[in-house]
Amino acid sequence: MPIVTIQQFPRELAQKRELVRRITDAFREVYGVSEQSVQVFFHEVDGENWAKAGVMGSEPSNDKDGS
Repeated sequence: MPIVTIQQFPRELAQKRELVRRITDAFREVYGVSEQSVQVFFHEVDGENWAKAGVMGSEPSNDKDGS
């Protein structure tokens, strides 16, 4: 049973639906598992709970594009 955990900044529900569909399709095609066996968990982190290069993500100068 594949379990995928995604940590990211908050995204729109439509974007998450599309990502889940594509992840599920990939496991089905590559591993040959059923759609029902694929689980995806989203852990969304806002800027107050994340930092990069010593700067909190909630600071205006911090770029949140994941780079």
